Amino acid sequence: MRKRKPDPDEAKQQAVEEIAGLVDAFCRENLNEEYAELCRRLTEKLARKRPTPLVSGRPNTWACGIVRTIGWVNFLDDRSQSPHMKLTAIDKAFGVGESTGQGKSMLIRKMLKIRPMDPEWSLRSRMDQNPMAWMIQVNGFLVDARFLKREIQEEALRKGLIPYIPERPQTSSSDEEYP
Repeated sequence: MRKRKPDPDEAKQQAVEEIAGLVDAFCRENLNEEYAELCRRLTEKLARKRPTPLVSGRPNTWACGIVRTIGWVNFLDDRSQSPHMKLTAIDKAFGVGESTGQGKSMLIRKMLKIRPMDPEWSLRSRMDQNPMAWMIQVNGFLVDARFLKREIQEEALRKGLIPYIPERPQTSSSDEEYP
């Protein structure tokens, strides 16, 4: 009796579930829920590509590349960050060679045009510290939207140019009194 060839949608679903499971387990053990959420979003975005690349290759290699990509965008290997982890430690945790992990991450970044500090893939808790999330063009000039008038910020938010309207620092009553 011949083996039935798996349906492409079934193969995709199976690959996505396996990769997502590996990524979730890794993030739960080594990182945090915010990283896990971004990694899940990246996995889902890769799954929606036509044809999805996730069905070719080993699931642990894709999981490693996904975590490495999100870590790369958010400077996970910077010791001043918390959580902090070397990108090569991600490779070891997934049982993948350094060049393989780096290559898969680079493939993902090129495929989806992901760049350092990419606002779409930045941790929400660090969005205030990401200047790329706030740079918009006004009358031909590149400006930081955090320092613009509220009306301009509202329009930029409506157009999807900034992630949210930043809160203005509260001034104390002593700051308002000038001699």
